[in-house]
Amino acid sequence: MEQLITRDMTIAEILKVNSNLAAVLESVGMHCVGCAASLDETLEVAVMVHNIDLNNLLTRLNILANALAGK
Repeated sequence: MEQLITRDMTIAEILKVNSNLAAVLESVGMHCVGCAASLDETLEVAVMVHNIDLNNLLTRLNILANALAGK
């Protein structure tokens, strides 16, 4: 699995990879995909704020990103 999404990306950068990744973020309670913090806050910081497991979320995001990219 190629890793497209990394811990140091902002939510906005993740959504630029594919806007459908918002569904994964929202499914774990991160409804900040449209808030101002999504422009500056890294995924690593956002998961700490929301008490979400970073590695699990990265795995889920990258599985979907790779599938959507046809990899």
